Amino acid sequence: MGDKGNPSPRLGEKLAVPKRILLGPGPSQVDPQVLEAMACPLVGHLDPFFLQLMDEIQESLRYVFQTRNPLTLPVSGTGTAAMETAVVNMVEPGDRILVCVNGYFGSRIAQMAVRHGGDVRTLERRWGEVFTPEEIQEAVQAFSPKVVAIVQAETSTGALQPIEDIPPIVHAAGGILIVDAVTSLGGVPVRVDEWDLDVCYSGTQKCLGCPPGLGPITFGPRAEQVLRQRKVPVSSFYFDVSLLPKYWGEERLYHHTAPITANYALREGLRIVVEEGLENRWRRHRRNAERLWDGLEALGLQCHVEKPNRLPTLTTVVVPPGVDELQVRRRLLEEYAIEIAGGLGELKGKVWRIGLMGYSSSEENVDLLLEALKKLLK
Repeated sequence: MGDKGNPSPRLGEKLAVPKRILLGPGPSQVDPQVLEAMACPLVGHLDPFFLQLMDEIQESLRYVFQTRNPLTLPVSGTGTAAMETAVVNMVEPGDRILVCVNGYFGSRIAQMAVRHGGDVRTLERRWGEVFTPEEIQEAVQAFSPKVVAIVQAETSTGALQPIEDIPPIVHAAGGILIVDAVTSLGGVPVRVDEWDLDVCYSGTQKCLGCPPGLGPITFGPRAEQVLRQRKVPVSSFYFDVSLLPKYWGEERLYHHTAPITANYALREGLRIVVEEGLENRWRRHRRNAERLWDGLEALGLQCHVEKPNRLPTLTTVVVPPGVDELQVRRRLLEEYAIEIAGGLGELKGKVWRIGLMGYSSSEENVDLLLEALKKLLK
């Protein structure tokens, strides 16, 4: 017995993690070079070596986001932390925010905006569909929002939202645009400066091929002006980006203890992205997605999203009638060590979600999954 009569924990042998092929909506497989970087010794979060590493991360993130925005950094938290950073900094109590909801994560943005005092209106589409510029323009004209938020890559549905035509609509009405690129950054084109995006955020565990734990985010000039003109302080200390640049910028003032190992991983993951080249990386994700789609069709399976709006990094597959979708996923894991996921929200029990992101996006993984599904669905 332990102290004061409490039983001692029985952990048994040291940790032994089973090997999996991660083909779900995230986390994706981690490149072995990234895992090797995570095994490096810790240094302090104000050590000169780590400060240099921070500069390298910011420079590489600007490349991946395709931006020159000075205020570009990884939030110490997952993609959801980056989402909340975007919302809490751009939305003050009473501010009007229009959220485009065509899946689970659009709905999450709306919930966050309500919690932070926003006057929220949602523009809704069926899960798996995308928004047209015309309907966004109509909603913006009717509501006059300060902020518009939209998900580029909806992880719950596998839909890829075209973004390029939306910023001019929002800016013409005097608003700013927040774009969720959690499942797109590093896998499909994200062009922050060319598309004139105001805030864009992502996560490390998807197409960047790193473990979860950091949320890359970038703020453009309009967003920085919103920050300067706030009437009340940001309601979150941790996610206040008026404070974070004092740590990530030249001052290097203490804000929080950064997750050192996670930043090692991100730095190495970004190095691999730069080495491959963004254009090549986008092409690889598209090529492997089309290989998967063709293979699914050959098996008689149907994708939930129409091909023109289909996300190359995350595919939703309609579960055939009479098939126990959970049993198929369980057997994939037990017999083939392959993880895929079921549906969320409205699509729960109706689709499988297959992720081909970062290091997971390979011909070998596609062929292995298709062969396993062929045997299991006979």
